[in-house]
Amino acid sequence: MESHDPIAAIEPDDLSIVPANHASWSDLKAVFGDRDYSSRCNCQRFKTRGWFWREATDEQRRAHLRDQANCDDPEATSTTGLVAYLRAPGERAAATPVGWMAVEPRTEYPRLLGLPTVWKGRPGEDKEDDSIWSVTCFVVRKGYRKRGITYALAAAAVDYARANGARALEAYAMLTQPGKEITWGELHVGARQVFAEAGFTEVSRPSVRRAVMRIDFA
Repeated sequence: MESHDPIAAIEPDDLSIVPANHASWSDLKAVFGDRDYSSRCNCQRFKTRGWFWREATDEQRRAHLRDQANCDDPEATSTTGLVAYLRAPGERAAATPVGWMAVEPRTEYPRLLGLPTVWKGRPGEDKEDDSIWSVTCFVVRKGYRKRGITYALAAAAVDYARANGARALEAYAMLTQPGKEITWGELHVGARQVFAEAGFTEVSRPSVRRAVMRIDFA
């Protein structure tokens, strides 16, 4: 578990994690904030190609995220991730939105499909197999970081992908190195240990800083 003294770790039982279409748009915006890298990217880095990623405004990226997440619509047939709430004792309505994770079929990430490092060491992998899902991003709300929320989200992703028909779930984790500082923005893909604790296995190491982690479902 992550720890950050004197702030206590948040236990998984203290969190409620729901598909984004079961969360409100105002809650999701609160997680992304309005100043960090997350508020500029709005989880569009892997979702787009070409000019849109390079030239779109923050507002345009935010609008795309809203359309993809289908917030405020529990009956929606699609969404693009999970939202974590920190539960207030005995009062679900007072829960605080604290985390986000992008997880859906790998084919929904066109930029990801074009990255050579993702496929290095995995010849013959079918890029168009939509039964393989991917985790591409974590966002933890400022003030709640380094308290274990990403670990809970990764574990929830396993159950969520499996329940929605995934044959496998993979992630593209960062390897932390002793003595080398890593900014929060760089770790948006998740650290290797987060996925290892959720049951993922390393299947390739395309660079000194990246590991492809994967869990296959029976």
